[in-house]
Formats: sequence, structure tokens, C-alpha cells
Amino acid sequence: METTRRQVGTQAGAEAEVAERGGLRAEKSWHILRAAAKVFARSGYFNSKVSDVAREAGIADGTVYLYFKSKDELLSSIFSAAMDEFIRRARAELAGIVDPREQLRHFAYLHFASLERDRDLAIVFQIELRQSTKFMEQFSSAQLAEYFQIIREIIETGQQRGLFRPQLSARLVAKFLFGALDEMATNWVISHSNASLTAMVDPVMEIFFNGVSSNHAQV
Repeated sequence: METTRRQVGTQAGAEAEVAERGGLRAEKSWHILRAAAKVFARSGYFNSKVSDVAREAGIADGTVYLYFKSKDELLSSIFSAAMDEFIRRARAELAGIVDPREQLRHFAYLHFASLERDRDLAIVFQIELRQSTKFMEQFSSAQLAEYFQIIREIIETGQQRGLFRPQLSARLVAKFLFGALDEMATNWVISHSNASLTAMVDPVMEIFFNGVSSNHAQV
């Protein structure tokens, strides 16, 4: 019995150590990605080197390669990490909103807010990512799949409740909304505006809703 207890204790200790190492690795990885976002936003993706990222992160060049195979992987990982966080937050917060119209409005707010609070990330998303052919080849089919799925689910629910016109393609509407949000965000970035991006949520959504609301469901 004592031997079994020691074995269980040893196994639990080993698992805790693995979990701790995993947490430290994730923290280090995120630190490198934050440094990469700053460097790419400041100097441009193509003008930046992995050594620049290492310097910004305060680590040796070789350490970056322990976490990321290339500069391309750094770029795609910035996007993936940010999107994972956005999707997690959107799913959690939208679950507490009943009206599909308010869900879409809040979704738009989250989209703008995530960029507004991190201008480096906004520059990478709106400018630098678009200049990578490798990334753009995967842009619609893989990285944004769940983003569009969330919008489609909301639109379909609104159609079932008679709030949105049933003949509209939820897939097309999702792309339309993304296009509107994406264009506003890009204009905000390239204009170097200090104005609030989230202040544009209501004007954008008013135009959007006027195009999708059924006659008896005024917003």
C-alpha cells in the first residue's frame, strides 16, 4: 500500500512538473509573439528579421527557433493566437445575449475593440498579414472558418425568428459583415487616427441592419 502511495505521489508530481513546463513554454511563446507583433508593426514584416524579434523579446536568436520554425510561422501564429482568444471571448459573451441583432452588434464591438486596444496587432492584422502570399492562400479557408461560422449561426437564428430576411444567404451575409468591419478597421489603421474605432460600431451596424431586417422587425 505504501509503495502504491509513493507511486501515485511520484506520478502526480511528474504530471504537475509537465503542466508547469507547459505553462512556462506557453508564456514564453506568447512573449515572443508579442515581440514579433511590435517588430512587424514598427518595421514591416518583410523588413524584419528573426534577430530583430529576439532582440525585442530580450532573448538569443536561437531561442526563437526553439518555439517557431520561421518568420512565416511567427506571423501565422500571431494571427492564430489572437483569433483563438477572440473566438473564445466571443463564444462566451454572445451566449449571454438573446437577441440575434444585439449578438451581431456585440460581435462587431468585440472585433473593433480587440484591434483598438492593441494597435501593433491591428497593424499586423490589417496590413502585414495581407502582404504574405503564403498566409493569404490559407486566409479564407482555414483561419477564419469559425469566425464566419459564428456570424452564420446568428444570422440563421435571426431568420428563424423572423428578424432577418429568410431568402438571404447566411454565408454571404457573414462575408458582407466581415468586409464592412475589415474595411473600417483598415481605414482606421492607415489613417493613423486617434479616434475611437469602437465608436463606429453603431453607424456600421445601422447600415447593416437596414439591409437585413424584415419589414416588421425594425431596429
